[in-house]
Amino acid sequence: MTTTAAPPVATVSKQSFLTSGMLIVIAIALAKLLLHCFFNNRYGYFRDEFDYIACGRHLAWGYVDQPPLVPFLTRISIGVLGDSLRSIRFVPALVSSATVVLTAMISREFGGRRFALALSAVTILVAPIYLSAGSLLTTNYLEPLLWMGCAYFVILAIKRDDPRYWLWFGIVAGIGMEEKYSIAVFGFAIVAGLLLTPQRHFLFNKWIWLGGAAAFLIFLPNLIWNLQNHWPFAELMRNIKADGRDVALSPWQYFSQQILLIHPLSAPIWITGLVALFASPRLKPYRVLGWCYVVAFTVFAVLKGKNYYLAPIYPVLLAAGAVMIETGIERSRQGWLKPAMVVVLLAAGAWLAPLIVPVLPVEQFISYMNNLPFKVPRSEHSHMAAVLPQHYADQFGWEEIVAEVAQAWSRILPDERQDCGIFAQDYGQAGAIDFLGPRYGLPPALSGHQTYFLWGPRGYSGNCLVVLDDRREVLQEMFEKVEYVGRSVDNPYALERQIPVFICKGAKFGTLTQLWPQFKKWR
Repeated sequence: MTTTAAPPVATVSKQSFLTSGMLIVIAIALAKLLLHCFFNNRYGYFRDEFDYIACGRHLAWGYVDQPPLVPFLTRISIGVLGDSLRSIRFVPALVSSATVVLTAMISREFGGRRFALALSAVTILVAPIYLSAGSLLTTNYLEPLLWMGCAYFVILAIKRDDPRYWLWFGIVAGIGMEEKYSIAVFGFAIVAGLLLTPQRHFLFNKWIWLGGAAAFLIFLPNLIWNLQNHWPFAELMRNIKADGRDVALSPWQYFSQQILLIHPLSAPIWITGLVALFASPRLKPYRVLGWCYVVAFTVFAVLKGKNYYLAPIYPVLLAAGAVMIETGIERSRQGWLKPAMVVVLLAAGAWLAPLIVPVLPVEQFISYMNNLPFKVPRSEHSHMAAVLPQHYADQFGWEEIVAEVAQAWSRILPDERQDCGIFAQDYGQAGAIDFLGPRYGLPPALSGHQTYFLWGPRGYSGNCLVVLDDRREVLQEMFEKVEYVGRSVDNPYALERQIPVFICKGAKFGTLTQLWPQFKKWR
């Protein structure tokens, strides 16, 4: 009698992974990556991208408006790939595509089969907020992957009844704290969810505490930096709230904008997933994730957070919803619904994609936007008058600003240039000068805005400054001679238009170092 040897476990696992529907998921993820790589150089550099590049040149364990991970990764990315638009946005595009795969993996752990995996992947592909994550270098691009990394380990800990996965949860959460502090809300919501479900027994296991310790140790360098610098991020948040900069949303408005961010046609899927986490016996063990959403939504709605703060949590709801929809279709034996849903989602995703991905020339985009049946949300009051949404408007006007500064710099005598600084009002202007200015021979800019304030006056006396975007009467109180150079060429698409530029000489205030504390602008 002969027996056939069983295939190696690793081979079986690999085959199961690929034959379960993950091949089509990987294809969808690659399509998303190619989409971003093709279109990501259509407009210009985004305001915040200048800031991350500048911070990456001044590596530290923290910055006024962010933890250190994104500037650190930006510096590595530029060192390897260069600083073109496609290059600096490649890592965000890659991470956003990885989120597609991780969402399908979560759906698979929920018991989903091929259609559920494909459907969950398509919902991530078409969601405007996740298209945005792959289109720009921002502090948001890593959030969905990190939040879902944490959720994945929560699911594994419950499904396999193995508390050791909480250690990995803590490691991912600690990395998340070095990327953006809002993941603390997710962690808090998970703990609340544990307390409200039978999974509270994990709270008495050593592994969840070891995970908490790991998260704390990874976050510790940034925590120490904040302590040493007197909690700049907390001060920034207080100032923003006091200034009333952000558009405050009611809970209903907040919820409505969630529907738009994830895509209106995807709303039935993630709402189904949320309900199923509470009501379905199949997903009952993972109810902690349902409570996690409820708690996190409540926190952000009450604290008047921006509409996209909650966006990283939706892949787990989309994954759960895809599983339940797959089950419902199979029970009804209406198989035609599967391709129909995918086609409708892809078509609807293509309809909204120009809002986030610059697939259209600007004039065509404006016509497209004005003919939409809804008004594109604006998150800050200062964005209301812009022709374009802020994420597009802030990709225009920088070349014109730097060119006008170069005109001013050309009037500075060579023997004066060593002690003549360029002072910008915000990190967008300063970062544009730092990035685009070297081609004109400009020195790095000074500013009191956000982290630029911490970098100080860098030895300039203040007796000669090129100053952007200020009023002549204010400057005349501070300098003996104020020369108006001109305004930057008007770019009608830009958020910052026609910025005035002055040459100021003969400081009346002593040294720039003495005056520097008055330039602090953390808001």
